[in-house]
Amino acid sequence: MCHTGNLDGVTIPAKEIIEIAHDEGAKVLLDAAQSAPHMPIDVQKLNVDFLAFSIHKMCGPSGMGILYGKYDILEKFPPFIAGGDTVEKTTYEGSKFLNPPARFEGGLQDYAGIIGGATAAKYLMCIGLDEIKSHEIKLNNYITNELLSYPEVMLIGPKDAPKRGGIFSFNIKNLEPHDIAMILDESANIMIRSGMHCVHSWFFSRKIKGSARASLYLYNTLEESKIFVENMKEIITKLGLGKN
Repeated sequence: MCHTGNLDGVTIPAKEIIEIAHDEGAKVLLDAAQSAPHMPIDVQKLNVDFLAFSIHKMCGPSGMGILYGKYDILEKFPPFIAGGDTVEKTTYEGSKFLNPPARFEGGLQDYAGIIGGATAAKYLMCIGLDEIKSHEIKLNNYITNELLSYPEVMLIGPKDAPKRGGIFSFNIKNLEPHDIAMILDESANIMIRSGMHCVHSWFFSRKIKGSARASLYLYNTLEESKIFVENMKEIITKLGLGKN
């Protein structure tokens, strides 16, 4: 399951869903790529079987990721890549693999990426995941309150900013999402994403061409949010659209 959506920023009630899945005998892998960098996650309280996320989305190096798994499940898995440092002993008749996680770490590891990933995680923990979440919501509250007063701005997701974390996905009536992104980029050096955000089926099912998406994180400021809002208002004004 996707813990937090990259389209609308909504976080699912993972603990409750995991309990239902376990009652049915299912194992759960939680995709935390959009949640781990933004909020505290306690895998033991969630009682999740597996959890995965990307390091590059939390200020770390690219090409690195984390896969957590319950030990009693991992020790039943055979290695998917055999090699050096995965086995305790080998003979012509067979082999005995090391306990997790060593059995899954065959060959030379990306030590530079691992060290960089650990440093990024420590950096975020020093700031505090609760602080990061609170900061994102503060900025999103400002943007939401300023722009939703324009009927031409169509928000994707709940109107309540705390339910969307640091995500503000939107469309402007009679303007293509890519045009919004290009105008902001060329006129004010503001970088947002536009398109279908890897959820094509969601957009196709609703006959929507895509959306523009502003994503907030710990390094964004209230001043930057004000600049974004001012430029958005300017776009609406130039298009001859107006506030109610």
